[in-house]
Amino acid sequence: MVDTFNEFGRSSGVLVHPSSLGGLGIGDLGQPTIDFIDWLAEAGQRYWQILPLVPVDSGGSPYNGLSALAGNPLLLSPELLRDDGLLSEDDLVKGQNLPIDRVDFAAVLEWKEEILVTAYRNFLSGSARNLAQPFDAFHAANEEWLADYTLFRAARDYHRGIPWTEWPKDLRNREPLALDRWKQLLFDEVGGYAFQQFLFARQWGQVREYAREKGIRIIGDLPIFVAYDSSDVWANRDIFKLDEQGSPLVVAGVPPDYFSKTGQRWGNPLYRWDVLKEREYDWWVKRVRRTLEMVDIVRIDHFRGFEASWEIPADAETAVDGEWVKGPGTAFFRSLAEQLGTLPLIAEDLGLITPEVEELRDELGLPGMRVLQFGFDGDPKNTHLPDNYTSVSVAYTGTHDNDTTAGWWQTLPSDQRHQVKRWMKEQHPSTWDLIRAVFESSSQLAVIPVQDLLSLGSEARLNTPGEANNNWTWRMGGHNLTQAVADRLRQLTHATGRASLPDE
Repeated sequence: MVDTFNEFGRSSGVLVHPSSLGGLGIGDLGQPTIDFIDWLAEAGQRYWQILPLVPVDSGGSPYNGLSALAGNPLLLSPELLRDDGLLSEDDLVKGQNLPIDRVDFAAVLEWKEEILVTAYRNFLSGSARNLAQPFDAFHAANEEWLADYTLFRAARDYHRGIPWTEWPKDLRNREPLALDRWKQLLFDEVGGYAFQQFLFARQWGQVREYAREKGIRIIGDLPIFVAYDSSDVWANRDIFKLDEQGSPLVVAGVPPDYFSKTGQRWGNPLYRWDVLKEREYDWWVKRVRRTLEMVDIVRIDHFRGFEASWEIPADAETAVDGEWVKGPGTAFFRSLAEQLGTLPLIAEDLGLITPEVEELRDELGLPGMRVLQFGFDGDPKNTHLPDNYTSVSVAYTGTHDNDTTAGWWQTLPSDQRHQVKRWMKEQHPSTWDLIRAVFESSSQLAVIPVQDLLSLGSEARLNTPGEANNNWTWRMGGHNLTQAVADRLRQLTHATGRASLPDE
């Protein structure tokens, strides 16, 4: 057992990423997020679960971030930057014409990059002088990761977005003289990216402090793997399984199963755990520490990879020819706990889970995940059937990778639909009936995607694994979290013993 934390009390929360909330072109960290936190408190909730806060490319996936340590500047509130004196009202006009029900990532990237350049230029010209000292302090405190990230982003822009392995050899290999030369060449651009991270830290810090005041704790998300074309891999080649040119030798994925005859080839580089162990997992310590600076609790995505990962030859087109390779196991978490103290973690233990993975999770005392949509395969011992939930778990109707519960019900095969009806003793179960089943379960914590609270169908699905397009774009748009929905959720929370406040 290592020093971990899994005591939520009997409680509940809501899953929604900031990008899906209100804002110009994309959900942001301004008033719409503050309003959402107010709504959570009104609804009697204790937890807000989000996805990774990392910077994204035009695909919008928070699981394919350009850095595992930086924040996503697309989530910056233009209105707050205007209030700071960094933007004018005219700078916001283009954003007011962007869609409100979907994120057009290409359009949002173009506009926000434009106004963030303007904000930095205005700052250098003397606007918002009150930010100068805090910016310097932020820069000094975060220089260790900020230097790599900002140069990576500036160099990536300079080279028109091509992967870092195609940059000039001296820059690709991070030769000291080359790094100094490129820092001078891209001085303004590097400074601009540092300023964006300062602004993100400032706005997110305000959001987190407000959540604390309202009694809301934030559950963040930390994927085990990082994107190949990221500052993380460019700056830390020695901890990944790469060749001398920096290309992956093996990549991550999952083996063939019932759902895919060829498995899934994700393409992320894999770790040299032996090298990391010799360095007392220093890069991971920095990553976890940084994540815990931004959130209260961390969900570890693909937890099973710490027991063993499916390694696929990099030149293989599918995942068929991969093999299981052991991960760092308990020693990794013990080292993190010794260096960081209590680790408030949730293990994402979905997919192909072996007894060894369960043993690792239980030895660490971590809560796993239970998803109602996975519970109706006819097996009465299915761990995702609410009857079988343990208290040391976090229960969901669905996750960001699932269809909405209404959409799932509409497409459910007739035999499974019959199982649901028989189990619930209800011929026409509603989304709220299924939410109630999760809330009534033994799991310490119940978390519901916001789409299910609004009883939305498949049109509101956020992500479909294995599909490259049309993911991550859903926004609440005209769907409002009304007082009536808050009242209904609060009543259910009280009725199932998950209330954050006593009955009034």
